[in-house]
Amino acid sequence: MTTRQAGRDLDTSKAHSARMYDYFLGGKDHFEIDKEAALVAAKAHPGIYVTARENRAFMHRATRVLAQEHGIRQWLDIGTGIPTEPNLHQVAQSVALDARVVYADNDPLVLKYAERLMRSTAQGRTAYVEADVRDPDALMSAVEASEVLNFDQPIALSLNALMHFITDPHDPYAIIRRLLDPLPAGSALAMNHCTPDFDPVTWNKVAEVYTKSGSPVQFRSHSDVRRFFDGLDLIDPGIVCCHRWRPAGPADGTEPTDAQISLLAGVGIKR
Repeated sequence: MTTRQAGRDLDTSKAHSARMYDYFLGGKDHFEIDKEAALVAAKAHPGIYVTARENRAFMHRATRVLAQEHGIRQWLDIGTGIPTEPNLHQVAQSVALDARVVYADNDPLVLKYAERLMRSTAQGRTAYVEADVRDPDALMSAVEASEVLNFDQPIALSLNALMHFITDPHDPYAIIRRLLDPLPAGSALAMNHCTPDFDPVTWNKVAEVYTKSGSPVQFRSHSDVRRFFDGLDLIDPGIVCCHRWRPAGPADGTEPTDAQISLLAGVGIKR
């Protein structure tokens, strides 16, 4: 088990997206300023609590599919957020005891609770590195230095509710290419991304809340999210609203609408 120390203090002068997300999930690892910003976002879109839950549910399903159907045994999870069980490695290791996972995030509060992310099976391994996806070169160097992942074998890149925080000036598509480039054939990209497609008025309001709270966002259309998967083979059902990607059970008429979730999800395999 390895942890790269942050060496910096928590910034509680402004809300943080990971801590707001913790509030939406009913967690306790956030501050009053995060709760206040989260409540403003929830006023703009009351269904945001469901969106947060469906985000986690997609991560669980995508991880199981990649482990069970594609034989993947390694994950790089970026934008990990504050640990919420089951964490990705617990899902992966429930399928394959020897699964290996490296988590990466740039929030010191995540580092504080990183031991939760590293309770691996004896057969597998986990690690946490503090890194910012906006500097993919440094991030990948830290991942390689952890010596947990074997870059000769397929690796699943897991990016959940992350890339809408990377606005166009940071060239998000170039970041994805840089992260995927060193991964061998058979690796995967599993990601979801907020979209204004189904309810533009509401999601423009949500974007304003996040931006004003100090976390600029850029929600993207289906075609723009599809670009992240250029050169990859999408697995069924392609890019769809999060809760419609390999749902765990049959629809019973109580599932949320696409507009309520507004989170596009997909998994692609590298050729």
